[in-house]
Amino acid sequence: MGLRSVRAPGHLEGMDQPPDILCIGSVLWDVIGRTPRSMAVGHDVPGRITRLPGGVAMNIAMALVREGLRPALLTVLGEDAEGRELARAAERMGMVTAHVTWSAELPTDQYMAIEAENGLVAAIADAHSLERAGDSILAPLADGRLGSIDAPFSGLIALDGNLTESLLSRIADNLLFSCADLRIAPASPGKASRLVPLLSHPRATIYVNRIEAGLICDKKFPTAESAARGLCEMGARRVLVTDGAAPVAEAGAGGIRTATPPEVTVNRVTGAGDTFMAAHIAAERRGQTGIFALEAALGITAAYISDSGS
Repeated sequence: MGLRSVRAPGHLEGMDQPPDILCIGSVLWDVIGRTPRSMAVGHDVPGRITRLPGGVAMNIAMALVREGLRPALLTVLGEDAEGRELARAAERMGMVTAHVTWSAELPTDQYMAIEAENGLVAAIADAHSLERAGDSILAPLADGRLGSIDAPFSGLIALDGNLTESLLSRIADNLLFSCADLRIAPASPGKASRLVPLLSHPRATIYVNRIEAGLICDKKFPTAESAARGLCEMGARRVLVTDGAAPVAEAGAGGIRTATPPEVTVNRVTGAGDTFMAAHIAAERRGQTGIFALEAALGITAAYISDSGS
């Protein structure tokens, strides 16, 4: 399929030190239309349209950069103008792109969404190139650049549910991931069930919202706390469940704890869950634990969603 894992054109020098975390999954262009008005199907209203780097793995990486960390991207980009521009943008932000897989045949993925005063109106994710690339994006974890079967990568990995269900299932039993601190997020509610094989991974932490937890468990939960308990009953080692402005819950071997997000005016929602996950990872990497890590992540997420992005 014409895939290759090499340095991107224009790769910045001095980027060969080990990264703080690997972000595996979707890196694409977000095209977001926002309006301060309420919208329903068929409405035509004034607003602003922006294009910016996005995708679950990229959103997590950008949030990690804001927390002072240096992530490396494992993804696929097309050898088109959009892919090269996206790689340059990632490098300018301080990300490592040396392990990106490049394709001469697959176009760079993209995402389109409409956000209004009443929340996300609609969205379409075109991540077909990532799905077609399959496990080729994992080559650096096997060929010695980041790890191998004999010496698996032992650091932090943020894994994106945009990967295919079959690939996520293989990752669950893959020795290349056996030593990693694996942090996992679904790409969307529609893809949440893809995470089922990873629930019982002995080193996995799952980040979902209450709706996604319900889809995974095939059950409706009234609160994040009940959703977290449900996921643990399904075999999850550790989970964090968000629920918009309602309390967030963390559950695992140490029991269950909850925390309430700060009250803010919501100006954007795309990337909020990814921001929470990245902020929680960064807090724990700084040595914060338990309720302190939860509250730190909620504070950073509140600042993110209250920022108009203008």
